[in-house]
Amino acid sequence: MSSNIGQNYPYSSETEAERAAAVEAATAANEGLAEAINGATTPLDSQDRWWTWRCRKRGCGGIVHAAGYARDNRAVYVVCDRCGSTSLR
Repeated sequence: MSSNIGQNYPYSSETEAERAAAVEAATAANEGLAEAINGATTPLDSQDRWWTWRCRKRGCGGIVHAAGYARDNRAVYVVCDRCGSTSLR
């Protein structure tokens, strides 16, 4: 069994209001992040709850939140609330 199998499963879930607040705080704390998100995503659809995951960056310990749908891929574009890193889920 692979040692990273747990990274494929969601950590938790959050309400739409919690998600929006976390993404807003991450963009405010990381210069240029808002522009990167706007350039790489399309808006999310309306949902009551969203999945969250643990940040994959070593030593970060943050939570990644859905920031939009990736423009060029079929994936959710996520951003870490602590380090500001982005990835696709």
